[in-house]
Amino acid sequence: MVTAIVLAAGNGSRMKSKTPKQFMELDGRPLIYYALSRFEASIVDEIIVVTRQQDIDYMRKDIVEKYGFTKVRRVVAGGKERFDSVEKGIRAANKKSTTIMIHDGARPFITNTMILDSISAVRRYKACTVAVPVKDTIKVVDEDMNSVETPDRRKLYIVQTPQSFDRKLIEEAYKRLRISGDKNITDDTMIVEKYMGQTVKVIDGDYKNIKITTEEDLIYAEALIKM
Repeated sequence: MVTAIVLAAGNGSRMKSKTPKQFMELDGRPLIYYALSRFEASIVDEIIVVTRQQDIDYMRKDIVEKYGFTKVRRVVAGGKERFDSVEKGIRAANKKSTTIMIHDGARPFITNTMILDSISAVRRYKACTVAVPVKDTIKVVDEDMNSVETPDRRKLYIVQTPQSFDRKLIEEAYKRLRISGDKNITDDTMIVEKYMGQTVKVIDGDYKNIKITTEEDLIYAEALIKM
């Protein structure tokens, strides 16, 4: 059984909007609609939506029920940090689920190929993420903004979501994270790498699989959706 956890607990601060970004319109529909529709149409068995406590009723009635997302089994309140929200999503997943997919609800352009490839990779490698190669040269700088290193661009990738895991692996990783008290976590692959010693398989993402964070991103997404 496969569970997709869709994170939708943003507050829209970087969008300079009072409307949470997951509810902002993209081509006439709320942003969160697109990620949910992709998982709804896929082989994923259930969807857990993690949102702000004050948005749970709206998410249920005006998103899940309105658009007929029958695979959304639960809508749960998120936590203070992203990893808090992910952990709550994992706990809400069906006990029979063996594969956990974690996706940013603000990434509307996830594809069915990414979903299928991720599930396949988890069954073989236990952990995977979609990603794309960086296009630009990257510089490492010191505290005075002097360039100190130029990493080999051929080895650098931009990590996206979904990030997918064997359930037992990600649950144990989170247990160890809690014991450590570590707060410097940027994504879920980092947790299994750091606390489980697990190698994460990198599979093909898509440059269109952007995360909507700023007003400029929303403008770009409007253009992409019309292509």
